[in-house]
Amino acid sequence: MARTVAIGIQSFEEIRKNQCFYVDKTDFIREWWESMDIVTLIARPRRFGKTLNMSMLEAFFSVEYAGRSDLFEGLSIWKDEKYHALQGTYPVISLSFARIKENSYELTRKKICEVITNLYIKYSFLRDSGLLTEKDKIYFDRVTIDMDDAIASSALYQMSDYLCRYYGKKVIILLDEYDTPMQEAYVNGFWSELTAFTRSLFNSTFKTNPYLERAVMTGITRVSKESIFSDLNNLKVVTTTSDTYATAFGFTEQEVFAALDEYGYGEQKEDVKYWYDGFIFGRQKDIYNPWSILNFLDTGELTTYWANTSSNALVSKLLREGSSTIKSTFEKLLDGQTICCPIDEQIVYNQLDDNEDAVWSLLVAGGYLKVLGKGKKVSGRPQMYTLDITNAEVRDMFFDLVRGWFRANKTEYNGFVRALLACDTKAMNVYLNKVALQSFSYFDTGKQASDAEPERFYHGFVLGLLVELDMDYVVTSNRESGFGRYDVVLEPREKDKNAYILEFKVYDPDGEQSLTDTVAAAHRQIEEKQYAADLIARGVPADRIRKYGFAFEGKKVLIG
Repeated sequence: MARTVAIGIQSFEEIRKNQCFYVDKTDFIREWWESMDIVTLIARPRRFGKTLNMSMLEAFFSVEYAGRSDLFEGLSIWKDEKYHALQGTYPVISLSFARIKENSYELTRKKICEVITNLYIKYSFLRDSGLLTEKDKIYFDRVTIDMDDAIASSALYQMSDYLCRYYGKKVIILLDEYDTPMQEAYVNGFWSELTAFTRSLFNSTFKTNPYLERAVMTGITRVSKESIFSDLNNLKVVTTTSDTYATAFGFTEQEVFAALDEYGYGEQKEDVKYWYDGFIFGRQKDIYNPWSILNFLDTGELTTYWANTSSNALVSKLLREGSSTIKSTFEKLLDGQTICCPIDEQIVYNQLDDNEDAVWSLLVAGGYLKVLGKGKKVSGRPQMYTLDITNAEVRDMFFDLVRGWFRANKTEYNGFVRALLACDTKAMNVYLNKVALQSFSYFDTGKQASDAEPERFYHGFVLGLLVELDMDYVVTSNRESGFGRYDVVLEPREKDKNAYILEFKVYDPDGEQSLTDTVAAAHRQIEEKQYAADLIARGVPADRIRKYGFAFEGKKVLIG
């Protein structure tokens, strides 16, 4: 009988106690312990078992789980007898920043202080254990949600000292989702304040802490060393391109296929592979997202589980507000092509607005893109990587994300698409002007907003066309640099339907008297460049090719 699939349980103890479905990842305990690394930072995409593995480490090492060999019997780590004596022998400080998603520095700082205060409440017995001095007790009592920076920054250091005195051993510190507050700080504009506070906290906890045995931090990204890890020279960093712990987070194909057999889905292996395979850690290919696999085992339905819209707000913001270059590059990915660009695994959130490469780096770290290979390193130039969308589930997520950009004016946008396919130029003008009027600011960052430069809106609009018409049309564009030389071709998948050529131009007041002149210039370009030739060569009759010129002047659009 197949084991129960427990959705959302992140407690190793609960999963093992209730004999729920579990893929044995206890080799990670051995690999980490024998590495001898003092502080380890592991970056993996969300829903990849980071929290469960941290819970597993706590259950294995913490004195609170002494004598709980039942949790590990039958698992890989328990086959090595020398680890029997290690189980349940260390004081462990276990923390999580996963729930710290506030929109201001004051609230974020208070939440971090609350997490630390709860730790002091948990270990309140230390205060009156007889091992603390009167000054220690005064300090202990000053650890509250409203404590000042000096107390907050050293609170984990002091707790390490107290636990070390009580148990006679140095502590292991586990910090899960360390970068969640960092992401919120970037989105909500208090990055500098939070990095200063976090740098001080991490320095005293992980760098200048003589009571620290080992530590593990997990997150989605490696926040740059200059931001919060400037003083940590004892930090071992494991990113998605590292070979270390490559199979410890996520399911291998062998593990997935074994689970499909257990639950009677053996005949759907290829479908599951198409939807959920594609993650690559280091040189380890064919890694699957655990969240998607667990949900499929539970429901038997192939759909998007991991890539839910509520967790993709930052990704949507970066792509929607990104430059025309970012949008056109994203268009290539949605069109099934790969891209080539440098990536930097040290994410600097406050550079995301100005550094286009940082956007792709974040998408790689988040699991939305995968690294297919890297080019030859040339001296003086950044390392180039070939990137692709991870799998069908992520591609579906991206399509839903683009649809969401137009959700606020869905009626007008859908009206434009219907008018386009009906060759109703008058209605096209009415609807697209409404869409443009409502969407310009939405596609801009607000820092560089300019009604005279509609590129951000235009490229978002092309992405919308690509997504909305994907089932019936092959949407292509020449993607030349420069807004004035960018055409879009809609080729029907069924040859009895019309094809469409769309040429976009910005009104030039020096050479054109009105938008009507700009439309005429667009049509001349369609003819001079012979954009219809390729369609005709592929069997589309000339009388089924519709040609439209789009003229932009600020938020005004004229189609003819």
